[in-house]
Amino acid sequence: MRPHSPTAIAAHTDLLRLLREDDAAQITGAPFLERRGNRAYWYETLRIGTTVRKRYIGEDTAETAALVARARELAATRAERAAHRSRLIRILRAEGFLSPDRTTGALLNAMARTGVFRLGGTLVGTHAFRHYEGELGIAIPFDQAAQTDDLDIAQFERLSLALDDHVDEPLSDTFRDLSFAPVPTLDGTAVWRWKQSGTDSLVEFLTPSFRPEEDIRDLPALGVSAQSLHYLNYLIAEPIKAAALYRSGVLIQIPRPERFAIHKLIVADRRRGGPDQIKSRKDRAQAAFLIRILSEDRPEDLREAWEDARSRGTRWQARIDASLARMPDTAALLAAL
Repeated sequence: MRPHSPTAIAAHTDLLRLLREDDAAQITGAPFLERRGNRAYWYETLRIGTTVRKRYIGEDTAETAALVARARELAATRAERAAHRSRLIRILRAEGFLSPDRTTGALLNAMARTGVFRLGGTLVGTHAFRHYEGELGIAIPFDQAAQTDDLDIAQFERLSLALDDHVDEPLSDTFRDLSFAPVPTLDGTAVWRWKQSGTDSLVEFLTPSFRPEEDIRDLPALGVSAQSLHYLNYLIAEPIKAAALYRSGVLIQIPRPERFAIHKLIVADRRRGGPDQIKSRKDRAQAAFLIRILSEDRPEDLREAWEDARSRGTRWQARIDASLARMPDTAALLAAL
């Protein structure tokens, strides 16, 4: 493992802070809190012509509340912060931080601009894994972080229904502008994948399945359909913000690293018996890498995620144990928590 330098870690921390502030600077309407049970959520009221729109800001936390209170102040210094972010990104690239390729960067930027991550969309898969080096302060080995052609976005169906908000422009238009065309399903009634013309690049939308079947579901907030998958609910619970090093930075959302690591053990076993043997090995490698770091730096977080997954039933335990049977060093680290 190669730790990033204190300079790089400080630059990344500043970049993420500035991106969060810039997100708050987008607030131009009248903010208000909406309570639902024991939780509260920030919205703003926007008047567009004769129409009044309710725009979702985020769940009520001390950080969100503070940013909402500073929205006007932050809007006045947006240009200065953008220039500062560009300088920080140059530092991070010089320090060896991973950057997305042009296609991935453009996709992340477009989805952030239209509100995908604001509305609870979470980047998953290898593209999410690549962003843990900032969160953990460790350089990601190239063989585990090699670019993939698939960019996967996950969102809870129930959240998508409950938000009472939607992306600022149709994602179909966004993808068309980037030369992505829809890949129709067999029945032709729903679209959850887009493929770029002339390349193998894919954008896919996913959502947790709480039913026996893994079927296609609608995500109204994003205006797309999604492939539902078992075990995904565990992965995307309580996601965190991350900074993508594209242009002057893009604020995205990724799973917590400890949940990502344990979920990879499950996914690796699901793929083991099929045609995705290479992906299964990559899943195990990513899980082993994160578990090694987390067992040293964040053992409490890793233990909590580990116990949470195993408490969900025998099928979860069987998937995890099957992968760990091939990973004795990783199994030993988890047993010692």
